[in-house]
Amino acid sequence: MKRTALLTLLLATSNVQAVEVLATIKPLEMIVHELIVDGDSTSTLLHGNASPHDYALKPSDLTRLKEADLVVWFGEDLETFLVKPISRLNTAVTLQEQESIELREFGKKCGCGAHHSSHDPHVWLGPKQARQIAKVITEKLIELNPTHAASYKAKLMQFNFNMTKTVDQIQGQLAPFKQEGYFVFHDAYGYFEDYFNTNKLGHFTVEPERKPGAKTLIKIKTTIRDKNVKCVFTEPQFTPAVIESTVRGTNAKIGQLDPLGVDIEVADRSYFRFLQSISKNLTNCLAN
Repeated sequence: MKRTALLTLLLATSNVQAVEVLATIKPLEMIVHELIVDGDSTSTLLHGNASPHDYALKPSDLTRLKEADLVVWFGEDLETFLVKPISRLNTAVTLQEQESIELREFGKKCGCGAHHSSHDPHVWLGPKQARQIAKVITEKLIELNPTHAASYKAKLMQFNFNMTKTVDQIQGQLAPFKQEGYFVFHDAYGYFEDYFNTNKLGHFTVEPERKPGAKTLIKIKTTIRDKNVKCVFTEPQFTPAVIESTVRGTNAKIGQLDPLGVDIEVADRSYFRFLQSISKNLTNCLAN
């Protein structure tokens, strides 16, 4: 009898495994971190101010990709540098291929022959999309570690509860500034802006590696003057001089939004602090 009980315990233990998840960027790791159970671990492929728009893989990155139990990336419309390495793996979740995740159209293509995103890849900035991402990842974690299925489902419920609470807080923070217009450096915040109905008047570029032309800059500067725009936002990953020159001679201030949460440490509820940081930086600039 004791031998049978011991054998059952050993078999159950053999089915339990710690899952190591590698996300390409910090906000995606933040989401995953909210969903894992004790023993699991998360990490980010890109560190510091590295941007997924122009990153170059290192040999050590390839090793980390191979060793991870699960790799979370948006897809070729963002991390083009990963297309070939990912094609050799069967451990990747490609978010842009998930039918359950509602993607935002980027608008007209440039017609220049180069590959440019047809969908907005910045899904982690949308509360609705973040919920959808969390569900996809939870299903994958359960598939990898079914013994902890109940715990993963409980984590997802907690994620959705915290999201509802965070959204309510952000709605209250933004409410007094819904009519205040602003510009951003690149079109990264569409999911956030659509969800919270903020008054973005435009952006300098759709993709940060593409510099805005002279006509675009003249049009932006004219709008800033005519509509008395309060703020133009840069990003820590990119500090283009064109923003300073465009704002010069107007009443607009230069603020900063960080779509990657560089200064936020990955920890419990860090994803929700990250969303709140976008709201806080918007309101801090628009309020003054």
